[in-house]
Amino acid sequence: MLSELRVGEVLAGSGTVNPARGDITGAWITTDAHGRFAEAARRGRLFSGGSIVLQAINNATFTIGTLGTACTPIVGLWNPSTNQVNLEVLQASLGVTMSALIATGGGPYMWAISTGNNAISTGSQPFNRRTLTQSGSNAKVFGGAAALTGLTNNLVVMNGSALFGGSALSISFTATAVAMQTQQLASVENIDGSIIVPPGGVLALLAAVTPVAHSVVSGIVWEDVPILT
Repeated sequence: MLSELRVGEVLAGSGTVNPARGDITGAWITTDAHGRFAEAARRGRLFSGGSIVLQAINNATFTIGTLGTACTPIVGLWNPSTNQVNLEVLQASLGVTMSALIATGGGPYMWAISTGNNAISTGSQPFNRRTLTQSGSNAKVFGGAAALTGLTNNLVVMNGSALFGGSALSISFTATAVAMQTQQLASVENIDGSIIVPPGGVLALLAAVTPVAHSVVSGIVWEDVPILT
């Protein structure tokens, strides 16, 4: 059996048939030729959003103690019920800083979910990772600035998140030059499509307890994937 490889990059349209690719040594290229999110970005289906300012989260509305309409996601998504795509979540990020010497940590952090929501009136337009404009997606993204006004069904906690940051202590601690409070680093959680937000669905990152003297920046990246029926 004759097996032919085409050396170099192949530029082809969707639906065309092409031989496998090889490098200049004749080796079969089986690894990613580009970044793992590159195709979704190239096709205009990769979106992101999150906080655009350093956002204080020193309130119970940012925690799993508030799962109704007053809940304020540290970062999150809403997929309107009329949308024709699923939101396949790929990655989330969180950076936390303490704003005073006396502080209380809010972690660990949790992912909370809700379905059947069609009347949320808040949230921001996400950025398209190809055009770098706030267009192309009907999803709404939350980054610590808006509550889930119009939420139909209360959130439920799904599981813990790998995101972390700020004080590791969920009790009040006073930092001094001798006893510096434990600081955690900014973090990234690679979700890789293992969470899908369907039409009507909400996903929210929340703190376990109410933080004191903590502020965050946050982000979330997802792909709009058409629903096949």
